Amino acid sequence: MAFAYRIKTTKGTICRFHDAGEPSGTAGKPIFKYIEGHDLINVLCVVVRYLGGIKLGAGGLTRAYGNTAKQAIKEADIDEFIELARLSVVLDYKHLQSFEYNLKKFTGTIISKDFAGQVTLIVQLPESLVDEFLQVFPGRRVT
Repeated sequence: MAFAYRIKTTKGTICRFHDAGEPSGTAGKPIFKYIEGHDLINVLCVVVRYLGGIKLGAGGLTRAYGNTAKQAIKEADIDEFIELARLSVVLDYKHLQSFEYNLKKFTGTIISKDFAGQVTLIVQLPESLVDEFLQVFPGRRVT
């Protein structure tokens, strides 16, 4: 099984590929190049080749693995990657309902709630909307 993957983490992007015993760079690398070339993230592509007695040579192997990855990814249902941010929000109880209503407008979700003297929430929303979100809620403690 030759494979390649590209995964986004908080510390950066992890990229790996493996040739599964094929000559170096002829299996995992062409799979990876297709993933990277189409800027796909959080993806793993595995290609299994059954040896049928035909020797493909390095160029043939590279084309076979690359084209198989291309075909598999072309047929896959791919969701858009949306970078999410987590924020801690402190607010008065009287503002909670309004806050929850407005958070939904930003496609945000509440991860956790803590009810003490005030309400402390951990919320998650698209990174691209954080600045706009913070402008809607001035005067709240948001970190």
